[in-house]
Amino acid sequence: MELNEVMQKRRSVRKYLDAQISQEEIKEIIHAAQLAPSWKNSQNGRYYVALSEEAIRTVYDALPDFNQRSTVNAAYIIAAFKEKTSGAIRDGEMSEEGDLWGGYDLGLQNAYLLLKASEMGYDTLIMGLRDTKALREYFSIPEDEIIMPVIAIGKRDGDVNLRPRKDLSEILKIR
Repeated sequence: MELNEVMQKRRSVRKYLDAQISQEEIKEIIHAAQLAPSWKNSQNGRYYVALSEEAIRTVYDALPDFNQRSTVNAAYIIAAFKEKTSGAIRDGEMSEEGDLWGGYDLGLQNAYLLLKASEMGYDTLIMGLRDTKALREYFSIPEDEIIMPVIAIGKRDGDVNLRPRKDLSEILKIR
């Protein structure tokens, strides 16, 4: 599948079929995320995946009601980044933007993740609201990792239309 076709096909899905993704498929998707560029090749993204019934239930319970309703039958990927790796200039000194680069790098990795999942026939939903403490405890996520989104992943149930995009004149300035 061509990249443009994958980008056109990818959607944020809020209804999933009862079809589980395999560990091997998850590894392939996370490997694609590793290919994203990062500050000094720091590859600061960290992923915690809920595939077992218990893990899926733990993540599900850590989500607000509206995200629970939107992710029934999905597996979950928790994306985090290691603090003070992206943006580090030398000897612990950080760039002006500091750990914002960590979030930026993780966003690039997640974009690769979403596109690879789409290419493989899986759909996703990025969620920002969650019980961070519960997730950190269950998955033993170190304190020096900043938990960002929870990403639901599975097979879509039904069609999802592309939502309108802003006119380029609103987001682009060329001189």
